[in-house]
Amino acid sequence: MKSPYDVIIAPHVTEKSMALSLGDARIREEANIVRKYTFLVATTSNKIEIKAALETIYNEGRKDADKIKISDVRTIKVLGKKRRRGKSTGYEPDRKKAIVT
Repeated sequence: MKSPYDVIIAPHVTEKSMALSLGDARIREEANIVRKYTFLVATTSNKIEIKAALETIYNEGRKDADKIKISDVRTIKVLGKKRRRGKSTGYEPDRKKAIVT
């Protein structure tokens, strides 16, 4: 099994992801505010590995009452953009994002 730190690369911080994490009033599901957090993950990881890795990382050293439980994981593959430097062209690496509830 992969290390949790190999699966989760970093939190993905943008304006939209911050609005999702604060439970923005414009991005709600009915009357309940739903907080969603965005992470960059390894492109080879699946939803089950992402969920297990996040629960392992964020529940280290916590009591049973304080442990987090992830209810939903959604993944998005983002293809690398074409970049140019002088005459040579190349591509950014592909990446994968996970939106966790």
